[in-house]
Amino acid sequence: MTLHGHVREIEQALEGRATGRDAQVTDSWRRCVELYKMDPARADPAHIVTEPELRQHRKQAEWMISAARSGLQNLFRQVAGQNYVLLLANAEGVCVDFFGDPSFESELRQSGLYLGADWSEELAGTCGVGACLVSGEPITIHQDDHFGNAHTGLSCTAAPIYDSLGHLAAVLDISLLRSPSPKRSQNLAMSLVTTSARRVEMANLMAESRREWVLRLSSSPEFLDVDPEAAVSLDGAGRVIGFTRAAQRLLGGDVPLLGTPVDELLHMSVDDLPDLMRDRPTEDRLVHLRDGGALFGHAISPQAPRTRPSAPALQARSSAVQGLAGPDPAMSQLLARAEKLAPTGVPLLISGEMGTGKTRLARAIHLAGKAEALLQIDCAALGVEDLRARLGGCAASGTLLLRRIEDLPEDSRRVLVAELDARRQLRVIATTTADLSAAVGQGAFPATLYHRVSGAQLALPPLRQRQDLGWMIERMLRRRAPEGVRLTPSARVELLGRFWTGNLRELEQVLDVAVALAEGDVIDAPDLPPAPDAPKADAAPEESLEQVLESCHWNMALAARRLGVNRSTVLRRMRKAGLRAPG
Repeated sequence: MTLHGHVREIEQALEGRATGRDAQVTDSWRRCVELYKMDPARADPAHIVTEPELRQHRKQAEWMISAARSGLQNLFRQVAGQNYVLLLANAEGVCVDFFGDPSFESELRQSGLYLGADWSEELAGTCGVGACLVSGEPITIHQDDHFGNAHTGLSCTAAPIYDSLGHLAAVLDISLLRSPSPKRSQNLAMSLVTTSARRVEMANLMAESRREWVLRLSSSPEFLDVDPEAAVSLDGAGRVIGFTRAAQRLLGGDVPLLGTPVDELLHMSVDDLPDLMRDRPTEDRLVHLRDGGALFGHAISPQAPRTRPSAPALQARSSAVQGLAGPDPAMSQLLARAEKLAPTGVPLLISGEMGTGKTRLARAIHLAGKAEALLQIDCAALGVEDLRARLGGCAASGTLLLRRIEDLPEDSRRVLVAELDARRQLRVIATTTADLSAAVGQGAFPATLYHRVSGAQLALPPLRQRQDLGWMIERMLRRRAPEGVRLTPSARVELLGRFWTGNLRELEQVLDVAVALAEGDVIDAPDLPPAPDAPKADAAPEESLEQVLESCHWNMALAARRLGVNRSTVLRRMRKAGLRAPG
């Protein structure tokens, strides 16, 4: 179709005249013109995010990439040799994972079928990823279905991926640079991408639910154990705490599944789950729906007992919090406490220096808890009207995250107290860099608000006091650098010896700079930005060198950070004092 013909057809669609296009396509065209103010005659190139932005997007989507990676590899093997490209885009439309033929890399980059391409509808116009994110349904945008003139040669078939709470989390897209003209030529692509998206959702649910009952469902006994259609995870009382999108369609329809007892969905109770385990023939594992239909069920029991965990079991923290720390006893104890508090409604106050990860911990607790929606409010200079407007959009049983609550203006503090009193079902998590208890004693912070947000307190230690710094460095480097990038021993020693006044935020920035400056795959000490002068020791004046070493378990790098000196200085002082590490 010529450019003039394409523009004319879009005009006809906006006038309400029949074009023969799918309703999803014409609806998207209308949004492009009326909402995004786009011009179909323009040939705007693909929008590619910067490398730092891509690293951030990939970091935030790490769980999704992990869940989808195996499925994408299997799907790509099925379409290898047919010139298909696979894209995994996050909920913002940015491609965070990619499979394609390396021989077409230059052409794929130019077309936006590559890592870092932003296919959100408001930027790219009508496209597979963007229209799928808006509609929440599978879609094929074939050739001149695309709104933008630059993309009319592409054929893109996309399917949504939902997380276990029913939120649209990603889009799986299979695209072609060139394809046959009939749109029906992409029917196989639609079947493949929707099946793969369903399997990704299943893999994510299974990974999250190792300590819960999982009920997998299928309309056919032959595929029940190998490729089920849907699944729900259940707590000890038989309530749904996670589900795949197909389970919502099969069991809930328009009624939300989350929190619904299984006996309201099926003619069975949680006590019947053992009868649906693999030791019985699949054809005997029949479950009856409330509407009279029937499915075949496969129950998978929790991999760990639901009893109160023993001390060793505390190391196996929930998936929402387990990635926040490495082998550090103090952090392990803190996160074990956070895990126990997560499913409750107890208000939490998370304290710590700037950059220690307070917001990350708050979000992890929310994910590990029962609340669906999360509303984050930055309290600095937040006026009364803005506060009321923000709280007006907060779900009654959601989580309210109040960042830097000590910076909330006095008038807004009084309003917040009244709002929290009126919203007893709201879970409150507040973060602070201040000692609020001392502030209350000094009259600088209202006791009424303090007691509403500090049912339990979690104090995050600064990075210089943590024993998992080496683990944290490796973890951040894997997230922020291309595969294969590594640190030289001298660079590692330099990082381990720094004081880290900016904590995790400073470490992230240092690694970003080092990755950008490094030649090839090796980061050496000269690639690291200069370290700021370390402040004087944060150890008490009366604390001896031996006491510092003992409190650090004779870890020289950690002791150096505690004392605000380098590692060689600690070793020199040890020799002078005649101290030797035990064992």
